[in-house]
Amino acid sequence: MKKISFILLFVIAALGVQAQSRKHIGNFASYKPYFNPAFIGQDGSIIQSLYRNQWTGFEDAPRTLFLSAEIDLANLEAWRHGHLSMEPRENANVLAASNAIGVSLLHDTFGPYQESQVLLSYSSRIRLSRSLSLRAGAAFNYDFTRLDAQKITVDNETDPEYQDLLQNNNQMHRFDVNVGLSLVGNNFYVGYALADASKGKLFAGDSYLTNIVNRQHNVQAGYRAALSESFGLVANGILRYGSKQEESLEGQLKGVFMNSFWAGMGYRQNSAYTFTAGARLNQVQFAYLYEASTSNARSLGRSSNEITLSYNLIPALHKDLGRKITIW
Repeated sequence: MKKISFILLFVIAALGVQAQSRKHIGNFASYKPYFNPAFIGQDGSIIQSLYRNQWTGFEDAPRTLFLSAEIDLANLEAWRHGHLSMEPRENANVLAASNAIGVSLLHDTFGPYQESQVLLSYSSRIRLSRSLSLRAGAAFNYDFTRLDAQKITVDNETDPEYQDLLQNNNQMHRFDVNVGLSLVGNNFYVGYALADASKGKLFAGDSYLTNIVNRQHNVQAGYRAALSESFGLVANGILRYGSKQEESLEGQLKGVFMNSFWAGMGYRQNSAYTFTAGARLNQVQFAYLYEASTSNARSLGRSSNEITLSYNLIPALHKDLGRKITIW
């Protein structure tokens, strides 16, 4: 790792975990449950994965690995009794899981920092009408953050502050709760979630950096519309803010062809432009996203890359649906 000044080291120590606590995902609409547990099960039983390489080419730049599984409890019961029908079904939002569970694993590295998260989630749906449902969810969140002082190279290794880093654990274990609500229709959704509701006070095993844990508010919305039998538009947005962080607003617009192929672009406030494309083949979805820094964030001058892969455990109708779109 390149040499850094000790002042910069402590800027990272003071702000690094705070920055890490707000994870950016370019294709955020595909991972709504990570930001709001109320969306668990909205797309049925599904396995998802993501790899994000931020600031490509920059030594020790942030890298994120993410894996999640969501299970519709109705599917689980049917599997248990061997009655699950594998016939394709129309993947309408209001027909999503009445009750669902999920587990998410995230591992993030940034220079000498490593952060791992485990989220255990549950959501439940109340149908308000034939085409409208209200969902509520909660997630139990475990977070482990560690600073590996051995990976830091400084000009003066005898500096007492640096020696203190070497001798301390520099770790943080904490448990917290995320809660959320969402209103979902055939062609739209809107949701609000409160992340780290207790601000790390539910349980923190170590005192290291616990004072920077920030309660975060996430607002998400999306709308999709068919313009013809084979083409439609999908718009998604997310607003995130907290008392110790600047608000972050992000939007994305995609064109969808035959419910199987899509391409689009997005913008993250004062940070980046994104360009994405993807395809769906039966139960498998794949997408790639390229992220370019805006003029306000070009001090690093690096791009980011993101690859997502998902697998629907139950086939869903996605062709020959006329003027219906099933992709977010």
